[in-house]
Amino acid sequence: MVEAQDDGIRIPIEHVIPDSVRTKFADRIVVQHSEHEFRISFYEMHQPILLGTPEERKARLLGMESVKAVCVARIAVAAGRMPAMVRALQENLERYLSEASSQEEE
Repeated sequence: MVEAQDDGIRIPIEHVIPDSVRTKFADRIVVQHSEHEFRISFYEMHQPILLGTPEERKARLLGMESVKAVCVARIAVAAGRMPAMVRALQENLERYLSEASSQEEE
C-alpha cells in the first residue's frame, strides 16, 4: 500500500482514474531525461495502407520517406520516482511472462 506521510501521519492514497482519461494504444516509446525529470512519450505507429500487386506495394514502400508515429501521451516523472516506476514495470512484466508461460503449458 502506498501512503502519504507528513508529520508522522500516514494516510492511504486512493488512486482514481476519471472518466475523462482515455486509454490509448502505443507501440513505440521514447524516454528522455534531464537533471530533474524523465520525459516518457508514447507513440502509435500508423502502418501505411498498401494495395495492388506485390511490385506496386514494393514501389510504394521504396518511395516513402517515413512512416508516421503519432504521440498519444507524454508524461514527466520526477527523477527520484523513476526507480520505483522501473521496479513496478519490471514486477508486472515478470508476472505477465509467468502467467503467459503457464497458459502456454495448459
